[in-house]
Amino acid sequence: MALDPETFGILLDTVERFVTERLVPLEAQVAEEDQVPAEIIEEMKELGLFSLSIPEEYGGLGLSMSEEIEVAIRLGGTTPAFRSVFGTNVGIGSQGIVMDGTDAQKEHYLPKLATGEMIASFALTEPEAGSDAGSLKTSAKKDGDHYVLNGTKRFITNAPSADIFTLMARTDPDTPGAKGISAFIVERKSDGLTIGTPDKKMGQQGAKTADVIMEDVRVPAENIIGGVAGVGFKTAMKVLDRGRLHISGVSVGIAERLFRECVTYAAERKQFGKAIADFQLIQAMLADSKAESYAARCMVVDAAKKKDAGENVTLEAACAKMFATEMVGRVADRAVQIFGGAGYISEYPIERLYRDVRLFRIYEGTTQIQQLVIARELMKDA
Repeated sequence: MALDPETFGILLDTVERFVTERLVPLEAQVAEEDQVPAEIIEEMKELGLFSLSIPEEYGGLGLSMSEEIEVAIRLGGTTPAFRSVFGTNVGIGSQGIVMDGTDAQKEHYLPKLATGEMIASFALTEPEAGSDAGSLKTSAKKDGDHYVLNGTKRFITNAPSADIFTLMARTDPDTPGAKGISAFIVERKSDGLTIGTPDKKMGQQGAKTADVIMEDVRVPAENIIGGVAGVGFKTAMKVLDRGRLHISGVSVGIAERLFRECVTYAAERKQFGKAIADFQLIQAMLADSKAESYAARCMVVDAAKKKDAGENVTLEAACAKMFATEMVGRVADRAVQIFGGAGYISEYPIERLYRDVRLFRIYEGTTQIQQLVIARELMKDA
């Protein structure tokens, strides 16, 4: 359900001020300490950022996809580590329950996710199953009214702080590929579940990822999302459609932050007796960045409108994710070039954002997977 225009306008203004006044000044500290301050997380909860996409009847804001994209673009004005704090509650961690959960699952978990009392995470990737998600090996064997889970999940965002995991496991070992996979709600406190040491990453310091290791973890059968075994892969793919649009919006926001930084720097930095913004080769890089960002914004806004209208947007979400995440990588690369030596040192945010955005082309489906999805969807029409 969409908010009325006035209320939504207030929300956007509030988010923009929060990003500019509270988050941007802390970027260097978060990168250095690899930790988002606890007081900032509390402010995020108070602002309702954990509840953006959770339906109103469960205490959320219930934003439409189009509204969520506008918020995501503004959140892109700062390091993505901040968004990651609540990103799994808004997106892939909660949306399986929102879309396919039973009434009991929604009533139990969604209000806690909306307030940030509980953190959700999405556990699909494994040491030997990434892009080929249908080959996952985590097993879930039926034992009375429980399933016993064994396996390891890898690179799981927010795993160190998560209270529940939307977790994919194979309930039917005799059915290969996606059809034997079920989606479970697995609680962190479950006996036999441990979290690995947080990963040391190229970028996005402050956004924690780690392994999730299960050794004979007993999960109630009632914790299968939707109460039906064998359809977990379909749930995961629906969740990823929305997540890909959200990441596309964030990519647009970061690109816009980058070229704002570039325009300001190019106007102030002087070489050969004049501002470098007067040189046509600098102007060309600025123009390319603006045009590509604008194109990506148009794509994701259009795809979001179609999703809100009830259309299947698997094709459009893949197109937007592929283009927007590749685009922000090019914009970040040009930004380093425009800043020159200054773009390579940490005094400016450019080198950090350059490293941060590299991940966007990998998670929630690599660029190459998006190409395959696009081709597959086109061939369906053929």
